[in-house]
Amino acid sequence: MTLVLAILPIALLLASMTFPRTGRWLPLPAHVALPAAAALAYGLRLVRPDAASHARVHAAVVEGALSSLTPLAIVFGAVLLFKTMEKSGAMVVLSAWLRRLSPDPVAQMMLVGWALSFLVEGLSGFGTPAALAAPILVGLGFPPLRIAAMCLIMNSVPVSFGAVGMPTWLGLGGVELSAGELGEIGWRTALVHAAAAPLIAVLALRVVAPWAQIRRRLLFVLAVVASSVGPYVLAARFGVEFPSIVGGLTGLIGASVLAHRRIGLPAAAGPSAESWAPSGSSIGEGVPASSPAALSGTASISIARAVMPPVATVLLLAVTRIDALGLRGLLTSESGAVSAELPGLGEAWASPAMVVGLRAILGTDADWRMPLLYVPFIIPFVAVCLAAVPVLRMSRAAVGSVWTGTVQRVARPAVALAGALVLARVMTTGGDASPVTLIGLAMADAVGGAWPFFAPLLGAMGSFFSGSNTVSNLTFAPIQAAIAGTLGLDRATILALQSAGGAMGNMVCIHNIVAVGAVLGLSEHRDHERGPGEVAAVLRLTIGPLAAYALIAAAMAWVFAVVWS
Repeated sequence: MTLVLAILPIALLLASMTFPRTGRWLPLPAHVALPAAAALAYGLRLVRPDAASHARVHAAVVEGALSSLTPLAIVFGAVLLFKTMEKSGAMVVLSAWLRRLSPDPVAQMMLVGWALSFLVEGLSGFGTPAALAAPILVGLGFPPLRIAAMCLIMNSVPVSFGAVGMPTWLGLGGVELSAGELGEIGWRTALVHAAAAPLIAVLALRVVAPWAQIRRRLLFVLAVVASSVGPYVLAARFGVEFPSIVGGLTGLIGASVLAHRRIGLPAAAGPSAESWAPSGSSIGEGVPASSPAALSGTASISIARAVMPPVATVLLLAVTRIDALGLRGLLTSESGAVSAELPGLGEAWASPAMVVGLRAILGTDADWRMPLLYVPFIIPFVAVCLAAVPVLRMSRAAVGSVWTGTVQRVARPAVALAGALVLARVMTTGGDASPVTLIGLAMADAVGGAWPFFAPLLGAMGSFFSGSNTVSNLTFAPIQAAIAGTLGLDRATILALQSAGGAMGNMVCIHNIVAVGAVLGLSEHRDHERGPGEVAAVLRLTIGPLAAYALIAAAMAWVFAVVWS
């Protein structure tokens, strides 16, 4: 019965959002379904006899609500950047330049959705890649809903080494590992991702484009994948901090050269992006067109000024993430912090580097912190948008419209994100008695020695709840290591499968889907003729690629057993 209660909130969440037959109130939009699931999980934790203390469960709700400020801030910044480029006309100019670089839609998707996202993930993480790449592709005329799903699917291979390797070196910090063991785990993790990368790239493209069109460009797609994944795997042999940065840089250069020279692409330009959505789809297929009128208003914007916002964003991410440059430590410093007791709530504190937090929430060991200058919010998004105003010569009215539109767009996603993070914290609170731990241990008991084939799914489940490969590894790596010891399995292999699973789980994480949907302005309202809301539709589009990823990871578990037995 305890296991049933642990599973119940997630089962009801998925059922309520993806209900196949529309009714008077089903399926539910994310901003209703997620808070409802969080409330159910919270209530069940309070009545379960083996649950954590009531105070700790209450604190998990507060911690979750505060934690939602991080993805919300990122979404706000990404929407602000998108609307700044849109209102100024820079997006139209950038889109025209990308079409000149390559008019081929597959080349555009691989260049922006794969290579650029790969690099941004290596630098930043935090869901920034999809939030940055998806609006650029929508500006090129691709259907927003399907581009959201495509970007989430593509942003899986680099995730284990995203944010300068944080999911690996920090996420696995709960397990005592030597430097050599950590390096071996990183190497095997990279091999899992490399094996999956070609198929994942094709499946992601298939969400947007017909197979017949992808097949004609398959050589190009595989060449771009190889240009990023080859150096990525090589870099993983020497460390866990830079594989995704190296792969992103080489992939971006490779994709640009291949696209410009039309290597692996048909001689004639392919069909326009507007005609590429698979036939028969009825959800979210509207495509914003760049009209002649819109184009005429941007004639005075040079390409150098038009690309300033995205280029400055990537550069700022780079200089604030790489330790050798010295800014990362300054932006995350807690030294010199001042604090004040908030009666009944905890100890609030803030440092001169604008790192804020709340300690001892409700008198428990729960803590929350947010480095405002390090999270992709003020730097780079808000700073770049403010700098772009004079560069793009925006009027005061246009700037006001950008900020007003941004606030309006993130209102409902804010509720959904809060629900998602509260649900995640409630489900992961309680150590061995937490619902997610009970689910994971039940999975291990059920499959026994076949656990290597299921270990990635536990990692994916962690990311589904939290939206973070790092949090998934922090939560489940000790459990995976214990399972490996009990069953006599190779620990490095099991932890590599955990890390790879956490990366692939990012594509189905609901708060990631809500975030990219907010950036693109996807509607969450259900429509009796069109079926479930678009957040649920994106989730459906990502489940198949997740299953394929899991099968490849299982196959690699067998390979590792043969090679390292």
